[in-house]
Amino acid sequence: MPDTARSVADRPGSFSIPLSVPRRIVCDLVHFAHKVPTVPVQRVVDVSRIASLREALPARVGWCALFTKAYALVAREVPELRRAYLAHPWARLYQHADSIASVAVERQFGREAGVFFAHLPRPDATPLPELEAALRWHKETPVPTAFGFALRFYRVPRPLRRFLWWYLLNVRGSRKAEFLGTFGVSVYSGLGAESLHPLSPLTTTLNYGVIGPDGRVPVRVVYDHRALDGGTVARALGRLEEVLNGEIHRELVALSERGARALDAA
Repeated sequence: MPDTARSVADRPGSFSIPLSVPRRIVCDLVHFAHKVPTVPVQRVVDVSRIASLREALPARVGWCALFTKAYALVAREVPELRRAYLAHPWARLYQHADSIASVAVERQFGREAGVFFAHLPRPDATPLPELEAALRWHKETPVPTAFGFALRFYRVPRPLRRFLWWYLLNVRGSRKAEFLGTFGVSVYSGLGAESLHPLSPLTTTLNYGVIGPDGRVPVRVVYDHRALDGGTVARALGRLEEVLNGEIHRELVALSERGARALDAA
């Protein structure tokens, strides 16, 4: 190394930082996500009907809960969205009976912000207030309580941890769903930004951008091309818009009417 480069690298204030648990989570995820041939498909969705209705609800229901439940309802109809590619001991697809959403949640851990994953079983069958409460619990409960398993798992030495990741991703379909979920949700539109191609080892990952003043929003699904094709994903996005303006809209109307009756009774 040239003397000038060495002098810059060795300046006071330069030092090595051990990988924290949140950084280990992301490093493992990216390591295995890079092995998955993913492709993004995008559709602009009109959510203006539910945007105004959502604002009038007596209790807040976030967009993440709405999109997560809507996508799970689509996955109930479209079995390809509940399948996972497994490579060993022979190449095959494993179809899950139900969906488990894996929602990325940013939490403060020590002195840094880190990404953890909230696992929500059967979001298609969960009432929106309960789904919102589950997401809020993962966002507000102390990290050791909400993500205790992750904290323990990511203190396992890396060779053993990576072997367990490989085994779950390639051999055991049922355990893969329990450990990772069947689809991902990764969103930071609340910060005014969006990811164009989030990395994930899951078959599909749902992502949406900032909702415009006209109620239109870009929604994309990043999918594993080994498990399904783009046409299936494109049709699923069209069905997602119908579900948001159909089943989800009707549930929001029912919640609004229930809130109005509660106010009248009070």
